[in-house]
Amino acid sequence: MLSAIRTAVRSVGHEDELSLVGHLDELRTRLIVSLLVIGVAFGFCFWQNNRLLQIIDRPLAHQTQAQVRAGHGPLGATYTVAQSARDVAVQLRSVVGVLDDPAQHQSPAARATLDRVARSLERDVGKLSVPPEGDKPVTLGIGEPFTTTVTVSLVFALILALPFVLYEAYAFLTPALRPHERRHIRPLVVSIPFLFVAGVLFGYFVVLPAAVHFFQNFNSDQFNVLVQANQYYKFAATTLLAMGLLFQVPVGIVAITRAGLVTPQRLRKNRRYAVVACGAVAAFLPGDVITLLLETVPLYLLFELGVLFASFGHRNFTPA
Repeated sequence: MLSAIRTAVRSVGHEDELSLVGHLDELRTRLIVSLLVIGVAFGFCFWQNNRLLQIIDRPLAHQTQAQVRAGHGPLGATYTVAQSARDVAVQLRSVVGVLDDPAQHQSPAARATLDRVARSLERDVGKLSVPPEGDKPVTLGIGEPFTTTVTVSLVFALILALPFVLYEAYAFLTPALRPHERRHIRPLVVSIPFLFVAGVLFGYFVVLPAAVHFFQNFNSDQFNVLVQANQYYKFAATTLLAMGLLFQVPVGIVAITRAGLVTPQRLRKNRRYAVVACGAVAAFLPGDVITLLLETVPLYLLFELGVLFASFGHRNFTPA
């Protein structure tokens, strides 16, 4: 095991010669160590699954509570009834307060009864004044809470383990590169996890809330909307992972320019097509006009960032 770990944390040099079996053995070792790291990350995420579920539920909770306050769906109807009962309880409390006034000269027995009723009404008003529920997705199957928890934990584990897995892939592939090529490709590989995390954060704070708002409000007066946990977490994971991949645009641009498929100068001349492409991608994502602009601008900036990076390294990189 120690030899496998040592192999996983070092990179074979360009001048080293390995047989086909040696390459396959190195690949197997790096895959095993990567799976072990993912397993450790999964164990940590499963241990903290309550916090992770609260984080991923937050965009849904905000929109669902707005739906409940508006009286939409079965939860909204229940909340509306609860608010009506609270109003009745408040009015009865006011009536009891008037009857319990010393000026009414109530008998001791009547006063004791009124005090008891007042305390009961006070407790009922407090219970009925809680914020609307329904901020969590519902489960329909007996094993769904477990399977969805495992799914969410696995998604976060992959995100946490991504830098190490990328390093293992980089260490396995770099022996085919010359030293000067390795120096130029290293910043590219290092930027991948940072761009991925930036894309996930952008998806969480901008895209996912807009998508949930759009879908939750679409024809909501025609349906009793209850969000199933399994479907919501799949949708959220797909959205976040898609944004993480979209934020790899600079890496993709640098890769295709260094492969000689296109030049940075040609990309600059076709900026207008990049703007249209970014707008089309943003339009494909659910949301309103403001969300469309919030999504288009970062995507275009990523394109410009990729062209800039490609220009810096274009003259110094020679494909192997």
